Amino acid sequence: MGQGEADSPPAAEKKGAEEEEDDFGYRLFPDRNKKPQSFLFRSLFTFHNKCQLMLRLTLETNPYAQLLLEALKQSGCTVFNDRHFSCENCDGCVSGGFDAATSQIVLCQNNIRRQSHMNRVVTHELIHAFDHCRAHVDWFKNVKHLACSEIRAANLSGDCTLMNEIARFKFGLKGHHQTCVRDRAIRSILAVRKVSKETAEKAVDEVFDACFNDLEPFGRIPHSKADAKRAYRDFQNRDRYTANL
Repeated sequence: MGQGEADSPPAAEKKGAEEEEDDFGYRLFPDRNKKPQSFLFRSLFTFHNKCQLMLRLTLETNPYAQLLLEALKQSGCTVFNDRHFSCENCDGCVSGGFDAATSQIVLCQNNIRRQSHMNRVVTHELIHAFDHCRAHVDWFKNVKHLACSEIRAANLSGDCTLMNEIARFKFGLKGHHQTCVRDRAIRSILAVRKVSKETAEKAVDEVFDACFNDLEPFGRIPHSKADAKRAYRDFQNRDRYTANL
């Protein structure tokens, strides 16, 4: 698995974790290795139905997601609901993931219970998809590449808004947003890679400034839904201006 949004801190690392065979986080998404079930079979389960309904609402109404979908389309990577999203059961420590091998976003139907959570997870994973589309990201072998995308996802998806941090009982003054982004990027790496905390921290710190300041395609850090709406409007207007040159 390329990368995912971690819900809770990963279990304590074992000594010599970096020497273990890395499964790239696929252990957290067991349904990835199962034969796809029929639509009729899946439709009988409330989790799957609710996940599909919340996903549709996010894609149709959430400005974060709408901007990213438009940016992906303009970059030559049009996203289709049935092809690029999959509601599945996952390990309890993750809410979603981007499977770079299939260019598919996995949404953890057993862990996403609220629409606001779905909005944030879809946005987080669409940022990974956007990075996958626009850059030659080596998700599986280069931990710095993974770190960069995790920094961007935490920074731009709303993961670290003041309200979300207050809900986690984590809030501070100057520089707290950057601290939140760093911490969540490190945690996401540890959830999907068998590396030490020191390795994850080193990778994040080495690329932090460049990746934190890479605000594409938003052009700003959208701290709220209103910010995201303005960013989406500016993105659309930017394209109209370019088309008229």
